[in-house]
Amino acid sequence: MIKKPFFGYATANFRYELLSKAVAPPASLPVPQQAVFLVPDPDDLGPSGFDYQVGTRLKTGQLLRARSGNGPGVYSTVTGTVTDTSVFLGNYGQKFLSLTVQCQQEDQWSEDFSQALEKDRQQALLDFLGAAPGAADLSPFADGQTPIDTLVVLGADPDLLVETNLSVLKSDLNALARGIELIKEVFGPQSVMVVAPGDNLQNVDSHFPARAITVPLDYPAVQPLMIMQKVLKRFPAQDKTIARLGVVFCKAEAVVSAAAALTTGRLPLEKLITVIDKQGNRKLARARMGTPIGDVLRRFGIETGSRDRIIAGGPMAGTAIYSLAQPVTAETDALMVQDRAEIVMSSDYPCINCGDCVRNCPAHVQVNMLVRFLEAGQYQEAADMYELYACVECGLCSYVCPARIPILQYIKLAKFELERSLPAEEDNA
Repeated sequence: MIKKPFFGYATANFRYELLSKAVAPPASLPVPQQAVFLVPDPDDLGPSGFDYQVGTRLKTGQLLRARSGNGPGVYSTVTGTVTDTSVFLGNYGQKFLSLTVQCQQEDQWSEDFSQALEKDRQQALLDFLGAAPGAADLSPFADGQTPIDTLVVLGADPDLLVETNLSVLKSDLNALARGIELIKEVFGPQSVMVVAPGDNLQNVDSHFPARAITVPLDYPAVQPLMIMQKVLKRFPAQDKTIARLGVVFCKAEAVVSAAAALTTGRLPLEKLITVIDKQGNRKLARARMGTPIGDVLRRFGIETGSRDRIIAGGPMAGTAIYSLAQPVTAETDALMVQDRAEIVMSSDYPCINCGDCVRNCPAHVQVNMLVRFLEAGQYQEAADMYELYACVECGLCSYVCPARIPILQYIKLAKFELERSLPAEEDNA
């Protein structure tokens, strides 16, 4: 539920909703005719840095990564033949090799994961689980920089209207428990907690292998940075990321993916997605990763026209998608479509110093001053003087801003640029 005051100094009222018992089971999409896989290209090698050309045959579960083996990879969720390769630019200019695959209906399984498990179970999870549903990043457990003492499992989605991980929590509690046990066995965190808002954890008993932590229904209580501040009492800074403070966050769906992979020896192929139509109606779907998002929307009869907006994620912190051919990925928890008539456009109008952003900020950041430095590209000054890293990235400031300044996007860009500059500074130290 979203409520915003029309006049006055009251703050916007945002609340997570409890999962409705009336939610229909997820609709399963068939194997797509064509799948698209975005393979990270961290070294900016382009197509020449990969072994996948037109005509290459892929098997289900086959690891896809740069020839050098550097950086993360993804795995194929279908069996088929590569019909096109191109360079794809993601957020902040991150580069990928885009592989279009003509799919066959029957799976021929690769032995990549099973062989990796036999060789080194921990490394197998590090190589594959980041590309599994839920996109778990467990690399901090193995990087040796900081001992990880706490694993936090998100039993609900941080953004509004999204029911993906809460649905996993409600329907796959046994698999979630098994996944937690296996992650503890492989990586050894000292403490594991499952976090969800309201009374969503009321059925978790004392035999569950993790502490059940309830946070308020008030948005943005499930945001990871909010949990860091309010529950764990740890405060990230530019040189102290969440991982360097000894904490790893993992979605419930990712934990269930780990359980399935380690138990069966085969990687999960389908991603659970909350689909939100133009009227705000929500339905759940299961689709193989790599399925074009246009296929998902057509399954529910959702039509898109010129200037409609498609969002990967929820309404507060989601990211716009510009093509129906873009694929479902391990991180696609929701697909939301906004009618062009309902979209409030951002603007470059200057801050009017109304104070709405400050009143609504759950981290008590002086946003009206912070944004002035961000607009000017003075990111380090913003971090030093106005608590850039205290921001929990909830998007409330952007939502209430009458000048329609894209504050959240400025903040994310600033953190990205500062984080990118840290390795170079460490190398020169």
